[in-house]
Amino acid sequence: MNLEQESLKIARLQREIEAYLSLGETTLLFDFQDYDRTVRLNLITVNPRHRQSFLFHWVEGRDRLDCMEQMYEYIQTYRDKRNSYTIQWTAKGESELHTSYFRAKDIPEALEKLQFGRDPNSLIIFSVVLNPIS
Repeated sequence: MNLEQESLKIARLQREIEAYLSLGETTLLFDFQDYDRTVRLNLITVNPRHRQSFLFHWVEGRDRLDCMEQMYEYIQTYRDKRNSYTIQWTAKGESELHTSYFRAKDIPEALEKLQFGRDPNSLIIFSVVLNPIS
């Protein structure tokens, strides 16, 4: 597969992921990080109300296309394989309480997604609740 075909496939997968997740006004960012022998893809959501970003999920692969294919596979089944958590939090120095929802295997992973890309000490977490299975 040449570079142009690979780029087109990546773009198609990105559109399919965005359409499948249909998160309303929430923005999705596809953050690729290239390392020596692998690539990591962080799928990040940006909440339009409070403009905070959170990690949705990350994968590691051989190249960008491999990462996009893995992410596409993940979003097809993540609701069946991950628990749903509600986290109530505020940023230090602010008074507004925020409620965010995460899919994760456990509480530490849910907190990792909340704290992604920021100093963990910059947030005050009031509660983490495992939501009932629906």
